[in-house]
Amino acid sequence: MFMGEYQHSVDAKGRLIVPAKFRELLGENFVITRGLDQCLFGYTMEEWRKIEDKLKELPVTKKDARAFTRFFFSGASEVELDKQGRVNIPSTLISYAKLTKECVILGVSNRFEIWSKDAWEEYFTTSEDSFNDIAENLADFDF
Repeated sequence: MFMGEYQHSVDAKGRLIVPAKFRELLGENFVITRGLDQCLFGYTMEEWRKIEDKLKELPVTKKDARAFTRFFFSGASEVELDKQGRVNIPSTLISYAKLTKECVILGVSNRFEIWSKDAWEEYFTTSEDSFNDIAENLADFDF
């Protein structure tokens, strides 16, 4: 399971250090794709295969299903760690997430997320105020 919050920098070549705790879970190859809320999602190969299977079951006759599948798969890239524990993020994904020098990497259960530091701080600040309301709306979850 991925958990925690880490701050790292993306260099001019698009390389980002992956937290050591995440490297153990990821193995040599993994997938990074466009995520929701203008961040990137990262998945182990095993988890990516599960997502592929679920998305394959979406009805191609539904406009939203086609749009989401296109969005998700077209941004996906299989990547690998270098010897320094860095990953080279494709430029299209860097643009999508508006990654500049400072990034935040979050562990979110079965995936990790990569955010620009500014976008994460804005999202966190906005969401922090409504966290209790969100939790109440999920009351049936029995957290």
